[in-house]
Amino acid sequence: MKVSAEQPFQLVYSLFSHEFLGLLFESFVVQLDEKGRFSFAHQNISSINAPEFASGLDETDYKLIKWMDEMQQDAVVKKFNQKKLKPKEFLRKIYDPKTENKTIQELIELKLEGLRSKVLENLHGKRLFEMGNDGNPIWREIEIMPQKASVLFHFRRNEENTHYFPTIKYEGEKLEWQYRNAYLVCNEPAWLVVDYRLYSFKKGVDGKKLQPFLNKKFIVIPKKVEEQYYRKFVTQLLASFDVYAVGFDIKVERSEPQAILYLSDLPSTPKTDLFGNFLEDVEEEKIVFDLHFQYGPYSFRSEDRRDNNVELEIIGDNYVFHKVIRNPEKEKYYGDFLKDLNLPVKSGKYSLFKSMAFGWINSNREALEAKNIAIHQTSTIKGKKYFLGNARISVEVKENIDWFDVHAIIKFGSFEVPFHKLRKLLLQGKSEFELPNGEIAVIPNSWFVDYSEMFAFLEEQEDEKSSGLVLKKHHIALAQELQEGNLLQLTLSRKLEKLRDFSQIEDYDLPFTFKGELRPYQKAGYNWLRFLNEYRFGGCLADDMGLGKTVQALALLAHEKEANPAATSLLVMPTSLIYNWELEAKKFTPGLKILTYTGTQRIKDSSRFAKYDLVLTSYGIARMDVDILKEFYFNYIILDESQAIKNPGSIISKAVCELNCRQKLILTGTPVENGTMDLWSQMNFINKGLLGTQGMFKKQFLQPIEKKNDMDKAAKLHAMIKPFIMRRLKSQVATDLPEKVISVKYATMTPEQEKAYEEVKSYYREKIISEMTLPGLKNQQFTLLRGLTQLRQIANHPKLVDKHYTGDSGKLEDVIHMLEATASEGHKVLVFSQFVRHLAIVREYLNEENIPYAYLDGTTKDRQAQVKAFQENEKIKIFLISLKAGGVGLNLTKAEYVFLLDPWWNPAVEAQAIDRAHRIGQENKVMIYKFITHNTVEEKIMALQERKMALAGELISTEESFMKSLSKDDIEALLA
Repeated sequence: MKVSAEQPFQLVYSLFSHEFLGLLFESFVVQLDEKGRFSFAHQNISSINAPEFASGLDETDYKLIKWMDEMQQDAVVKKFNQKKLKPKEFLRKIYDPKTENKTIQELIELKLEGLRSKVLENLHGKRLFEMGNDGNPIWREIEIMPQKASVLFHFRRNEENTHYFPTIKYEGEKLEWQYRNAYLVCNEPAWLVVDYRLYSFKKGVDGKKLQPFLNKKFIVIPKKVEEQYYRKFVTQLLASFDVYAVGFDIKVERSEPQAILYLSDLPSTPKTDLFGNFLEDVEEEKIVFDLHFQYGPYSFRSEDRRDNNVELEIIGDNYVFHKVIRNPEKEKYYGDFLKDLNLPVKSGKYSLFKSMAFGWINSNREALEAKNIAIHQTSTIKGKKYFLGNARISVEVKENIDWFDVHAIIKFGSFEVPFHKLRKLLLQGKSEFELPNGEIAVIPNSWFVDYSEMFAFLEEQEDEKSSGLVLKKHHIALAQELQEGNLLQLTLSRKLEKLRDFSQIEDYDLPFTFKGELRPYQKAGYNWLRFLNEYRFGGCLADDMGLGKTVQALALLAHEKEANPAATSLLVMPTSLIYNWELEAKKFTPGLKILTYTGTQRIKDSSRFAKYDLVLTSYGIARMDVDILKEFYFNYIILDESQAIKNPGSIISKAVCELNCRQKLILTGTPVENGTMDLWSQMNFINKGLLGTQGMFKKQFLQPIEKKNDMDKAAKLHAMIKPFIMRRLKSQVATDLPEKVISVKYATMTPEQEKAYEEVKSYYREKIISEMTLPGLKNQQFTLLRGLTQLRQIANHPKLVDKHYTGDSGKLEDVIHMLEATASEGHKVLVFSQFVRHLAIVREYLNEENIPYAYLDGTTKDRQAQVKAFQENEKIKIFLISLKAGGVGLNLTKAEYVFLLDPWWNPAVEAQAIDRAHRIGQENKVMIYKFITHNTVEEKIMALQERKMALAGELISTEESFMKSLSKDDIEALLA
């Protein structure tokens, strides 16, 4: 009969017996009459029509209906019914003794038991009925008891047999349940219906333990199978349930567990040394941690998860059951505690390499003792008895005049171990040694991690001032880092403490002979150089290109001139920079007497150096004349563009390291170009031994950093070199910079380039001088313009005039070097040239090196696309632009550098190019470099231009007016 959802109704659940499947549940809705009583109208409800009756259902009802749908015969057989038989027919075949399939029966029962269990657990607060034979779903109501009943299992042993039976109590009262037509609805766990009441049980009693007693008072166990029965059944029952026994003893152990970590060993594995390299024929064993819990005399492994354990003891004719009641919450607490200490033993054994294992024990000893967690060695491990006591190391470092004295005390329990012995073991990668009592002490791995670098850099010192192990003063950062980690006690003078923070270094007066002003960050750099000077530390001034490394070094050299008038310093640099240094020195330190030690005509006599304050030379000359240069003891040796010695195996690196001096300084915008070894070579030059030997550095830093991406090693390396590197990025000192900084970069012609230049210059000098005798100026001006243009082109690169030229160009080398420097520092640069062919040469190089760039000349059709690429693409750092094409309509505010490859007579054109970068919206300070080739018409025009502007007081606006302004003397000077 159909039930109306518009009228009052009640959802009910009905229990019925299926012919093959046993007890099943089904859901129904029953119409209520006007007095709220059940009527005869009812209908089955399933997941399909349940939404019609949503007003009378809650979330649990929807779940119950779904599970009951799944236990109906159609749903049960669907998975197994491959031949598509009718469900009833399929079940008859499966359960018929003649055709039965036990496997499918078991699978069906497993599924139904799971569904019954879920249904029963969710029936509280619902109405449950037994279904009548006529299909009436509300034939007889079953009361669902709210509390769980308890079961007590009884054993009564006598001389002949043992009686076994269970009793049930509900809310403390004995329940009469036998011989009362009781039945089990579910076995796992047990749900029992007695007198139309549904009972569930504490401790998840299995229904099969109750089933035999529904219509039987007890079970008799004969004497002959007694022992076997007690061992297999009674011990298992005792572990999980409450048992009352007569005729044998049950002893219960109730106590708090004590956690014990047992140590044992695993087969060994290849071992690495202090630096992570595999050592041949040396193996390091692994130590296994196994967590046990001790309850009185009984011990259990942590992974044995039973709440209670029962063991049977037979004494004569008597049986004694020992039951240990474990505390799973307390055991979990210990497991979680050890996991938090990075020892996850809760689920079983856990192994660590030996030095790490004993390091863990040593580091966590106090925490373990506070929780009363004991450590036991199972037996001798591989014939060794290990020392499990406290291992301590204390290191004290004191500042001496020229080094740090290092004192260390190492103790294993009451045994004090000589420091030199432990250091030797650490350096060899060995982790264990024998104590006087025969126990084996294992060096904790944390000592390897914490002290390996320091122990590697220690040196033995034996003289009247000190004896024992010392640390060079330039390893101050290493000592300070260990001090910050509370790993040693460090005593420093107040002054040396300031090296920790550049901002605390005192302000030094600039020398009187220094002409000019230093920007604030340059003055800070000068202060830092003076501080290093006092402690005779070497330094690396690594400011971004254009921030004035030269002027800071010159200020230091001016101070040295005042402090040590008789001393001579040596400055080594690429050949192309020598003229720039000469000009800068004349400008800022005119009082310095300078010897330029270059060229084929140089006098190879080291005694001459003493007559000068500063000797300028190139890397090439230093390499060739190393035997002459090393005869002289210099005050300072300064390397400019010191990346020239980045390869420690190169001839030039070896050569400069042979030179003798009081102090060293290097200047570079790119201290690391290719890899970490670049750093070692340069740091080793300024502070020999700072990073150890080359081999040690590879093992200690290079391999962990480059191959394993070890950030801790990278941080340690950075801390060691930080006091000796001053690096300011352009972005960091932007507030100290003017809006734009214009610098002239002088290039030196290569010999082939100089030869080409002289040939063209001689030709035009004769031609113009001969034409000066002829009337009319037009021919002379045309010839002069043509000659000056060709000389300018050769000053850039002779290929601009002679396509067959195969030599190099000094200017191109400088431009390429500075392009690479700016790009590697992450800056964007505009490169302007009046000659498209000059851009083509630069472009050819960039293509060969796969360096991305933007390009614009008069033939470029997608101007805006090139501008957008430069402005928005972070990978494009270089923009090549012809002066003519880039003079108007460009807004390139991302550029931080502007390179003018061929400055010329009209400053207005240069200003226009500069303004492409220096526009409204520009957030960066702009550095402008004019590339001028030394001893060429470029340099002479620039000098002439300055003179003409000073006389005229205004810019020369046209080429024609410029040519007309040239006198005969001017022309002869240009072509001299």
